[in-house]
Amino acid sequence: MKTKFLCILSLFITSVLHAHTSMGLDFLKEEKSIKATLEAYDYHLVMLELRSKDIEVLGVSIEESLIDVYLSPTEYRHLRWTGHKLFAVEEDNVLMAPDQEYKTPAEIEVIVRNFSERFPQITKLVSIGKSVEGRDIWALKISNNPEVNENEPTVLFNSMHHAREVMTPEVAIDIISYLTENFDSDEQVRAWVENTQIWVIPMLNVDGNNKVWNGNSMWRKNTQGGYGVDINRNYPHKWGGCSGSSGSRWSDTYRGSSAGSEPETQALMNFVTEHRPVFNISFHSYSEMVLYPFGCNGSKTNMHDLVSSIGKKMAADVGYIHGTPWEILYSVDGGDIDWMYEHVGTIPYVIEVSSRREGFQPSYAQWRDKTVERVRPSWQLLLDRVSQAGVKGSVVDQLGNQLEFVLKVFKEGSTTPYHTFNRVGYFHLALLPGNYKLELTVKGGRAVQTSNVSIENDLIDWSHELDARE
Repeated sequence: MKTKFLCILSLFITSVLHAHTSMGLDFLKEEKSIKATLEAYDYHLVMLELRSKDIEVLGVSIEESLIDVYLSPTEYRHLRWTGHKLFAVEEDNVLMAPDQEYKTPAEIEVIVRNFSERFPQITKLVSIGKSVEGRDIWALKISNNPEVNENEPTVLFNSMHHAREVMTPEVAIDIISYLTENFDSDEQVRAWVENTQIWVIPMLNVDGNNKVWNGNSMWRKNTQGGYGVDINRNYPHKWGGCSGSSGSRWSDTYRGSSAGSEPETQALMNFVTEHRPVFNISFHSYSEMVLYPFGCNGSKTNMHDLVSSIGKKMAADVGYIHGTPWEILYSVDGGDIDWMYEHVGTIPYVIEVSSRREGFQPSYAQWRDKTVERVRPSWQLLLDRVSQAGVKGSVVDQLGNQLEFVLKVFKEGSTTPYHTFNRVGYFHLALLPGNYKLELTVKGGRAVQTSNVSIENDLIDWSHELDARE
């Protein structure tokens, strides 16, 4: 009787598995990874379960409660056994390269060099560092005085932390082409370029993307040690701090051996530390989201009202949803936007372009132009926002030397800083309209300046020339 029951149970399980996959059990026998869509009975609860088991989430549709996952046969069996509904299962052909119209690292270099040569008066091309395998990581500055570090706000756009997200460099290229090619004919573009130092990094993970084109279209990490590190789990802020990454080398969210261990991470950190952007967008794919700090469950920035209001407007302009990662996805630790906010006071965002329908590598002809045009309002909003409500200024001595200082901003009636950040010589801070107290302390405690300011939709200049003898 027991044997008969087990046989019936075995036949039942086999029939269920066949019913939920278009390819039978071949992927289970061959131990191949698969892509699958999970219908979540409780979106947030299921997302927590997936992250606790280090199951890779590819993308989501919150409205439909659908989660795309990348599964080993063992993970697939586990989810089926525990009652999860999986459908749209497909075997992953990792050897299939993306649409050839997307860009390799070598092609990105050719493109940015071409723009630099065509528009030398408003561009400057630099390598911000080398990858694990020794490739240059390129950044293009767009400004009317590109060779000069002016007292102007800096805005940064970077793409491709994750190697398989081939649409994201297309967004970066579109930013470059839009600003350079319209500089002479569009008054708004001219104003952005003349009043802002704009930097674009089209491809941070150059080695990983090279691997995508040469044998593994689903590769996400860099190529450290052959196993790779997820660059966007490697930044020092809360590194490994809230189950938002993995300690396993073989996980796609492996955080690395130590915080900031990877040369690609270090390249961006050094760049941000030097240039201290007011705003940043890191472009990722996919899920059509605007995300902002912090990544760990329950945590928000002191400036959440400002950060979220800009994020909300950005999301509305492009038709995406918005929130912190833990609110609408899952906890993330060691991410670049958290580190930027905490380390230099940048107001940073992640934009996840493309929908579930498009995925990581959609048809170039069908989706490239639609995607880059749709997200243009997001980065253009930030270029507009730097000239709106906030405070800026230079801090120098009587000899014109730039001074290092700490600026604390307090909301009216509060003794807790709303924002604190370090700068040298120049600062620019976006704020919501309201009343604030500003407190400036020069390094070494040589001078302290305080002032109460009322900000409407204007940018107040709060510059100081201090006695060099103080």
